[in-house]
Amino acid sequence: MQHQSHQNRIQELQTLTGIKPTHVADLIRVAQLIYDPGGGVSGKVVEVDWLDYHIPSEVVGNLQFLGQKYQYESPHIPLDEVWEVLTPATRSWFIENKKILWEIEEAFPALDED
Repeated sequence: MQHQSHQNRIQELQTLTGIKPTHVADLIRVAQLIYDPGGGVSGKVVEVDWLDYHIPSEVVGNLQFLGQKYQYESPHIPLDEVWEVLTPATRSWFIENKKILWEIEEAFPALDED
């Protein structure tokens, strides 16, 4: 029964927000970049002005936390699990920018693509 309510919660969030699993994966990858723009390369320091990517500072802080939490994880995290970590400002930003997150990823060299 718990699995069904979990699925219902994900379906409800997807319906309300238009967010698909690919958008969540893109968000996780962007959060991982924000947390560590150097891609884990020792000694590599990359300074990024996230406003250049239209990411406000209050969203950057929340995404840094998310990126740290899922630093070494697959980006395929259930929407409801990610949603719980997002602040209201980040939720709004995510809904508005879900279709362009991949463009932010593309602006950075591949990290450790399989």
